Amino acid sequence: MKLPELKIGRFTARIPIVQGGMSVRVSTSSLAAAVAECGGIGTIGGSGIPIDQLQEDIRKAKRMTGGVIAVNIMFAIKQFTEAVKASIEAGVDMIVTGAGFSRDIFKVGKEYDVPIVSIVSSPEFGKLAERLGAAAVVVEAKEAGGHLGTDRPLRELFPEVRKVVKKIPLIAAGGITDGFEIAEMIGKFGADAVQMATRFVLTKECDVEEGFKRAYQEARKEDVILIESPVGMPGRAIRNRFLDKLAAGEKVYDGRCREGCLKSCNRKYCIIDRLLMSRDGDAEEGLVFSGENVWRFKDIPTVKELIDRLVAEAESVYDPPPATAGM
Repeated sequence: MKLPELKIGRFTARIPIVQGGMSVRVSTSSLAAAVAECGGIGTIGGSGIPIDQLQEDIRKAKRMTGGVIAVNIMFAIKQFTEAVKASIEAGVDMIVTGAGFSRDIFKVGKEYDVPIVSIVSSPEFGKLAERLGAAAVVVEAKEAGGHLGTDRPLRELFPEVRKVVKKIPLIAAGGITDGFEIAEMIGKFGADAVQMATRFVLTKECDVEEGFKRAYQEARKEDVILIESPVGMPGRAIRNRFLDKLAAGEKVYDGRCREGCLKSCNRKYCIIDRLLMSRDGDAEEGLVFSGENVWRFKDIPTVKELIDRLVAEAESVYDPPPATAGM
């Protein structure tokens, strides 16, 4: 059966798949535009990039597609409000925000008529986001990559948030690997859509260097570990030489802040430097964020090939939930 469309604010995606926004410079216009062109929501990672370059990338994505383009901006960065307003000025369709919770962002969204999508990891913050004016909520569970706000699995956490978020779309995120799981989350659990990030790194349009993609392809289940991030939140990444040094207590950073990017940083290492190193191909000394199930992915299709596969798998088993379960 055909999957439902996803409506967020005044925007409609004909396929209920949101490509997660990955910083630093992992999900850029080339990936986001390809996803949007296929009918999903493409998301640019908006943190760890100079604001003028972020605006340029948003404009580039908008030139490449008439689909829905979002930008993900971490609340943890110092220039959070400036990045949000600059993204709106550049013509982005919606703002996705996580790694902390901003109350003021909803006022900005209302002022500029731009939907705000909140990433949450608890029923309490899901309910608060809806009350404050979020256009949609992403429930991100422990299986996700990057910075994590919970140690609870998606299939345990999502139903609790679904009980309290009732008037706006609720999107399931964390560890979703294929179309069968998409159908499960929408049909069985009442999600309005899913968000997938890790799976989209291994596509031809994701323009990270080959060393980054190779780390994903070669990762074993036991290589995906939890780490302490300078942001002050746990993170999920692929074990490598850099993380082994960190675990052994070796000094990997001189403590002098050159980026000044975060509101709070423990300065054990520079997360921007390490993320850029991995993005540029050094997957041993860089920080390689990934979802818990990265070890399941080996092939590198085009975005269209991937989305066609996901949709075909999902629609082969999809059974709509009862009318009382989602929106």
